[in-house]
Amino acid sequence: MKRLFALVLAVMLAMPAIALATSVGTGIGINIETEKFKPLIWMCDQRVVSDDNIQWGRTSKPGEPLLERINNYAFEGEKIKWDVLVMDKNGIEKIKDVYVTVGSVQGEGNDIQANCDISDVPKDKKPVKDGDIPESCNARILEEQLKKFDADTMRYYTCTLTVEPTSSMYGQYWIVAEIEDLDGLMSTFDENEYWYFNPVIALKIEGGLNFGNVRPGTYAYADTLLVGNDADPGSGVMMDMFITGTDFYDPASSGAKCPSTNQLELKNFAYYVVNGAYSSAADGRSDFEDYVGITYGDHWDRHIYDTAEILQAQKVGPYYTANILAPGAEMALTFRLFLPEPCNGDFSEGSIFFWGEAI
Repeated sequence: MKRLFALVLAVMLAMPAIALATSVGTGIGINIETEKFKPLIWMCDQRVVSDDNIQWGRTSKPGEPLLERINNYAFEGEKIKWDVLVMDKNGIEKIKDVYVTVGSVQGEGNDIQANCDISDVPKDKKPVKDGDIPESCNARILEEQLKKFDADTMRYYTCTLTVEPTSSMYGQYWIVAEIEDLDGLMSTFDENEYWYFNPVIALKIEGGLNFGNVRPGTYAYADTLLVGNDADPGSGVMMDMFITGTDFYDPASSGAKCPSTNQLELKNFAYYVVNGAYSSAADGRSDFEDYVGITYGDHWDRHIYDTAEILQAQKVGPYYTANILAPGAEMALTFRLFLPEPCNGDFSEGSIFFWGEAI
């Protein structure tokens, strides 16, 4: 028995030691590539076009919204403003810049014209609870509509583009607000706009006033002339039309008198006008023959509103729509002269003026 025990003990001493009550493990690596998120921008409700501070219109005062502007044209000093919401899932600090671009093609990468300002939550048609995104922003990522504002990834901006002089802005352009991040990724909001900046506005007059040889105490009628809107084709500039005039004088030393002094008064002139479906027969100022008298004036003056329109018919709001000409459109005017009795002299010195205001 002792020999057997000794043998077993020898075998046990020859075996390596085995550690008990410990753990062993190994690890594997991971591969994660964070998406370089293309930043997004959405236009919210407050898109406004406002007047300049110099030549303002019938209804809009300096800096106020241009309520009368119904076509896409704008002049130096006028402003177009958008409220926008931007987002970058990589973090708001990844946004490099938000700005307005102007160019000949739609989309990203046009010339930068104006930078945008960080702003507060834009006003909305519906009340907005704290932390909610206004519905008018329509902030979506594919089918997901974003409801809550996240200050870590989102920010509001106000973008304002002021139309510059003709030397740097003339013609038709695409304009839009754009966002760019530090990786050079860019986006615009969906609603790109197409504008005609600083279109040339002009009037076209075909014909003249030649009454011929007129007998004192009688009426005389000149040939019908045309007054048209000769603004740049394609500009869409709508013109509100006006007429004023002065008294007339005989430039020669002829002993003129008509009827009591050497002056032919403007009140002796009147006109009949046709524009589309309307004529001066529908004008409340017209006389027994549907002719309208002429307002005194030798320069443009805001006081001629509601007194010197060529045709006061079909009033909508503050405007007489029958008095508005589109580019290329014309009014036909026939002038009448009543020559007082007695009258002597050739009264050729004086003027009748036509005015067109872009609205």
